[in-house]
Amino acid sequence: MARPTSFTCTACGATHNRWSGRCDACGEWNAIIEEAPLSEGPRGRGLGAQRGKTIALSDLAADEPSPPRTLSGMAELDRVLGGGLVPASAILVGGDPGIGKSTLLLQAAARFAQAGLKTVYVTGEEARAQVRMRAERLGLRTAPVRLAAATALRDILTTLEAEKPDLVIIDSIQTMWSDAIEAAPGSVSQVRAAAHELTSFAKRSGASVVLVGHVTKDGQIAGPRVVEHMVDCVLYFEGERGHQFRILRSVKNRFGPADEIGVFEMTGNGLAEVANPSALFLSGRGAPAPGSVVFAGVEGTRPLLVELQALVAPTPHAQPRRAVVGWDGARLAMILAVLEARCAIPFAGLDVYLNVAGGLRITEPAADLAVAAALLSAREDVAISTETVIFGEISLSGALRPVGQTENRLKEAQKLGFTSAIVPSGGKPGGDSGLSLTRMGDLVSFVGEVFGAG
Repeated sequence: MARPTSFTCTACGATHNRWSGRCDACGEWNAIIEEAPLSEGPRGRGLGAQRGKTIALSDLAADEPSPPRTLSGMAELDRVLGGGLVPASAILVGGDPGIGKSTLLLQAAARFAQAGLKTVYVTGEEARAQVRMRAERLGLRTAPVRLAAATALRDILTTLEAEKPDLVIIDSIQTMWSDAIEAAPGSVSQVRAAAHELTSFAKRSGASVVLVGHVTKDGQIAGPRVVEHMVDCVLYFEGERGHQFRILRSVKNRFGPADEIGVFEMTGNGLAEVANPSALFLSGRGAPAPGSVVFAGVEGTRPLLVELQALVAPTPHAQPRRAVVGWDGARLAMILAVLEARCAIPFAGLDVYLNVAGGLRITEPAADLAVAAALLSAREDVAISTETVIFGEISLSGALRPVGQTENRLKEAQKLGFTSAIVPSGGKPGGDSGLSLTRMGDLVSFVGEVFGAG
């Protein structure tokens, strides 16, 4: 069957079912033209012949100013957001239960409200009295934050349209439900619909919306992955229950660098900022001990020094254990294989334990050389100098590959009192770092020079 066509008046845009010499809408003669259907898809599924309105286009070099950012006064939070809160942005925050998400966002809401933003905090998991108790414990009782306890999405959007806030915090997105969808709150369809409606509200109203998301047992934000694609910024609040440190990590940010981190310390009065996390992560170090190595890493744009601890012991079991906290277990298996294949140092029959001190999680491959040094130090029972930092990536051939931001790593180490560093030979440290550098080309030469073997 032939596709239906439409006839449009070029003078007024009116559509007609057939051609005629004169437009009935505006009276113009010879202005009606035939147009092909808008969509070529299957009949009943495509857009058909009906056309929409033309969208205004602009150049990339438009003179529109960048949207203004609002600083909260919490330097660690502003750093992770890319320099402050951007209007009309949608932010998703995830983290383990009880890690401190509600505490962080209540403190942030109070700071932004005190900075002049009209702030609304909507809780779907707690009563308003519970939120007030937390605010009183944090010393935020007098903060100008408007509070609501609701889960019906239609009621929430109606209230927000009337209040016209600058910042909205939804705690949490899994408790919101839409009466247009026949599914239980927290289901995939409800989470997707709620996130879409709240994100659309942010874009059309200019308000910033912060959504709290539950996480699965694997640590990923629960619900459809499309929610992370809809929002502008995805933050993870990380930390170990046994440590007082909390890490706010940006894994997606349309307004700033990704992989940026902010460091907080959990105290009785809430979350306190940690201005110099490197000094704090290294504060518990004592005398030189086998298996202890300081790694100079970079998280986002921030250089960060952290202690890596390794323990190697004979195993009573047929299958040796490989336990890792704060690093990738597959990466550890690769380092052990390279040490055995390229340096003839076996770890068969030995249990291997690796820990990143302070509860921090490291993801960059620049920690390879520091991990290898910690493993060898523990295996050979040889302590490495407490004034030495180590970093570098190890390839499967045993070669040491240079890593980025070498100069920033060395400057941070020099600022904290370190005097020497072991780095790959291909690195570019830039200016004078003030440290004594030992350059290594491959893992074999590193083992031979540092541990006297290989």
